[in-house]
Amino acid sequence: MLFQKKIEPRCTYCAKGAPLTDGQILCARRGVVAAGGSCSGFRYDPLKRTPPKPATLDTSRLKDEDFRLD
Repeated sequence: MLFQKKIEPRCTYCAKGAPLTDGQILCARRGVVAAGGSCSGFRYDPLKRTPPKPATLDTSRLKDEDFRLD
């Protein structure tokens, strides 16, 4: 599933908000607000949401014995 049905509202990815500086959003409804805040006028804009970076695989602790099917 690409998009979840239940999205936690945040001003960072609201359609009515525009990024102002780090941690601040310019909201069409409430003016300058915190990026983590939200209000009842939240409208989700999937293009503003940045997905988390994938985890990296640490192969330094793996050995050849880990891959044998003896």
